Amino acid sequence: MARYWRETGNFRRHADIMYRQTFGRRINWKDPEDLNQWINWLAFNTDTSAWSLFADKYRVREIIRDMGYEETLVPLLASWSDPEKIDFDNLPDKFVLKINNGAGDVLLIKDKKQADLNDIKRYFRKLYRHPFGKDSAEPHYLRITPMILAESMLDAKKQEGISETLIDYKFWCFNGYVDRCFVCCDRINDSIKIDLYDAHTWDRIESGRLLYSDKHIRSTSAIPRPKGLNKMLEMASTLSKGHPQMRIDFYEVDNKVYFGEMTMTGAAGRTTSHTDKSLREMGILCSKAIKELGIRQ
Repeated sequence: MARYWRETGNFRRHADIMYRQTFGRRINWKDPEDLNQWINWLAFNTDTSAWSLFADKYRVREIIRDMGYEETLVPLLASWSDPEKIDFDNLPDKFVLKINNGAGDVLLIKDKKQADLNDIKRYFRKLYRHPFGKDSAEPHYLRITPMILAESMLDAKKQEGISETLIDYKFWCFNGYVDRCFVCCDRINDSIKIDLYDAHTWDRIESGRLLYSDKHIRSTSAIPRPKGLNKMLEMASTLSKGHPQMRIDFYEVDNKVYFGEMTMTGAAGRTTSHTDKSLREMGILCSKAIKELGIRQ
């Protein structure tokens, strides 16, 4: 335990340095000012043992099943504990490969006959040697036993909205209250189109709340209200109950809702896609949830 706290203490200093490099100021640990700062405060001042379970893309499937939402899980085709054991023999022509303790470490195998299995094994060996969370100061990822997952590939052409890639519906939640939905689409190379909606009315609220850049591009057309929005809201509220803040992601393909992931440290507590105004608004909701849950500050 002593070693754990020494390590998290080092991560806390690392998080503070990266926050200052990003925003030009230090984290206000005594009185957090926005959602980014609250995420960091929670990460280093509260029990985050459950965060490792939520972030584990394999074990979180147990939570979704136990909650009665198994039908929203993307079909799992295979899993391996060792990169050397990856085997394509019983997999379909196209599928998705990902590591369970990462973020964005996804390989889209669109034709397994054209895939180089040795390159794929090399890719995952590198992730095993240098696990996600170390550089980003998110130590709860380092407590996850790594596994490689093969999942069915969802068809982006069978979505309601127009996007070359899957539309990612990211709901910010605060102790069961679902506030807003950050929508990401058209992930092309290093760029992504972003938008923001009231989670309940689906009114577009991006004005003054999102920051744009060469990587974060303003969506020129609105994303249609998902047909399964009520299902998404129900799940997001149920899954986030008891937690001051959580981001829960979904997809909707062929009129069916799919669970994406649960994230406790969105953008590692250094999101640059939201304005100061937006971050302060969500920070107030997080602070309120902390008080509701009796978490000592």
